[in-house]
Amino acid sequence: MVVPTVGRPSLDVLLDALATASGPRPAELVLVDDRPAGPPLAPERPGLPPVRVVRTGGGGPARARNLGWRTARTPWIAFLDDDVVPDPDWYAALDRDLAELPADVAGSQGRVRVPLPEDRPPTDWERGTAGLATSSWITADLAYRRAALSAVGGFDERFPRAFREDSDLALRITATGARLVRGERWITHPVRPTDRWVSARVQAGNADDVLMRRLHGPGWRAPHRANAPLGRRPQHTAVTAAAVAAAGLALSGRPRAALAAAGAWAAGTAEFAWRRIAPGPRTRDEVRTMLATSAVIPPLATWHWLRGVVRHVGVRPWRGLPDLVLFDRDGTLVRDYPYNGDPALVRPVDGAKAALDALRARGVRVGVVSNQSGVARGIIIRAQVDACMARLAELLGPFDTLQVCPHGPDDGCTCRKPAPGMVKTACAELDVDPARCVVIGDIAADVDAAAAAGATGIMVPTPVTRKAEVAAAAHVAPTLTAAVDDVLGGRW
Repeated sequence: MVVPTVGRPSLDVLLDALATASGPRPAELVLVDDRPAGPPLAPERPGLPPVRVVRTGGGGPARARNLGWRTARTPWIAFLDDDVVPDPDWYAALDRDLAELPADVAGSQGRVRVPLPEDRPPTDWERGTAGLATSSWITADLAYRRAALSAVGGFDERFPRAFREDSDLALRITATGARLVRGERWITHPVRPTDRWVSARVQAGNADDVLMRRLHGPGWRAPHRANAPLGRRPQHTAVTAAAVAAAGLALSGRPRAALAAAGAWAAGTAEFAWRRIAPGPRTRDEVRTMLATSAVIPPLATWHWLRGVVRHVGVRPWRGLPDLVLFDRDGTLVRDYPYNGDPALVRPVDGAKAALDALRARGVRVGVVSNQSGVARGIIIRAQVDACMARLAELLGPFDTLQVCPHGPDDGCTCRKPAPGMVKTACAELDVDPARCVVIGDIAADVDAAAAAGATGIMVPTPVTRKAEVAAAAHVAPTLTAAVDDVLGGRW
């Protein structure tokens, strides 16, 4: 179970509900602290599953969810938002929802109720929140197979806010031929208290709509896809254009035309405001809020949409982070002392520890694949190799897998690079698809082993790397740090 949070008071309500709910507990609750800074969270309560807290440093909801599922190891990952309240039988209902689902089902969405006031009509903000009850594939309560998340790279972190990133993920997963279904479990999503300008701030999501169109085509809103109505953006564009025209005509000395354009703006703004005021409680405060925000929403919506048009040019499909990065040892992670059997000579290259820690911090597993033909040549013994690997782990670890080939070049083994054996074994050991693996090394044998296994290779040349090998490599990085930066930036 993964819960991203920014430490809102509602988190305590959620944790209390999870602690007292009946039914079988998940293997673990991963609480992802998405605050840039702050005191440690204190989530422990009797009745909760084992709790682990990880931190993103403020990367946003998509990155928080990605870190959560990447650090978990269970076949299913159940996402909950930190402002929902599961029903008392939520665990048991989740267990029933996931039991014996066909292999082609990649996800199960829970059902959402949004309580509204019974003594008055809901406000504009309350009506907007109520739409969550009928939204498709929102991760307020959605369980995904971990393999399905891995296959598509998880949530697209180019969506910076909790808007559209869940629809994007659902479209990418269903594009693989998998299905998403609705379960029978329920959560309650209370209307979060907020200020009068919230409806203006959420207009930033118009830029995300542009990204959705660029990634999924003009039909992404269709009911059988994201089920996302267009809303009033065309009207907002027209009202904004009228305002701009009025100002331009006034400055050009055409007062009658300016007045007509201003009238069109006023009429459009008034119509928009009335549509929001009419169904609501019509209190003085609500009417003031609707009048003020109805004047600024059209230009804000148009501005953010234009910002998205400019920003999201030439976007590529999201690949996400790899599940595993394997490193050559000598010449890549540590300085190369040929046939080294002395742990004292295991000396990391500049930036190695920081690069590995950066991968671990994002939930990417790391390992080593190392040719050690000195064993076959009789120069060193396997115990010396193991001692050097232990020293490597002491200096740079922990590693999720350590693979060593002790054979010589004439032994005909399948593990010695450029053969793919060690890469395939590491992937099988960690249940990673080789297509989601990157191998970083300093010679052609490293990147060739990656290619033979179906993984991606990145070469980090050293002064002894042959120029022809560098020229032939598809991806070359000047340093280990730069190679890892490319991986973390999705350039792999």
